[in-house]
Amino acid sequence: MQLPVQLQKRKFNTHKGNYGHVFVVGGSCGLTGAVCLCAQAALRSGCGLVTVGVPASLNIIFEVKLTEVMSLPLRETKEKTLSLNAFNMIKKFSSKADVIAIGCGASCNVSTQKLVDKVVEAIDKPQVVDADGINAFSGKLDKLRRRRSKNIIFTPHPKEFSRLVNKSVDYIKNRRKELAKEFALRYNLILVLKGYHTIVTDGERFFENKTGNPGMATAGSGDVLTGIISGLVAQGLSCFDAARWGVYLHGLAGDYAAREKTQNCLIASDIIDYLPKAIKVKATSRRKVC
Repeated sequence: MQLPVQLQKRKFNTHKGNYGHVFVVGGSCGLTGAVCLCAQAALRSGCGLVTVGVPASLNIIFEVKLTEVMSLPLRETKEKTLSLNAFNMIKKFSSKADVIAIGCGASCNVSTQKLVDKVVEAIDKPQVVDADGINAFSGKLDKLRRRRSKNIIFTPHPKEFSRLVNKSVDYIKNRRKELAKEFALRYNLILVLKGYHTIVTDGERFFENKTGNPGMATAGSGDVLTGIISGLVAQGLSCFDAARWGVYLHGLAGDYAAREKTQNCLIASDIIDYLPKAIKVKATSRRKVC
């Protein structure tokens, strides 16, 4: 695998707008960290701008925690989750963004789930759907056939995927490749089925990742992956290439982190911290080959 040109040397005459804008939509009371990890990973992957769309009453948390990230307070439910009434503002703001990352820390509130459905169905932008964004489509997969955007990436772990396909986790583990390809082809999307040797497929092309380690089985690791993939999409990679490179660099950064921190002590933010090393080493190894 050769490192994409977007992650190599930048031109001198350039500005932040040349590297894309990620719009992260999610967050709820008790789950603000998921959005923060996603946003920070997107920036660290190289995109120029990140805005988080979050429940209005929680906005102060993001203003304090995310120094380089902008925030957009959105209408919320009484439980401090995103409300369906936030859709119009999300749609309006999405015209400024290159990709939407939706679902991190969003919760399973009914109004929030309806909002996710509507964003995915009605907004014609590349989207990376994770966590509770994926759960929103359990039992409602036909909605995916009616969506406007053709550039959608779903990033479930086995339990989330089991809810989508109504099969047990054990059944899925024994048929990962077959089920992943079938799902991606049926719903015309990129599927990132996370786990040991994460799978990336569009139903025709197939990539099985070999980087990563058990230390990455830790809270927030998936949010970091969503951020990395979104950042790569924002920089101009196709959804398939962004997903393929995203899982590879995510795992490689996790491997470097584990060497220093140990697998037992590795946390999700360590993956973000070691992402520059993963990209640098890959870029250097490519030059040596050439």
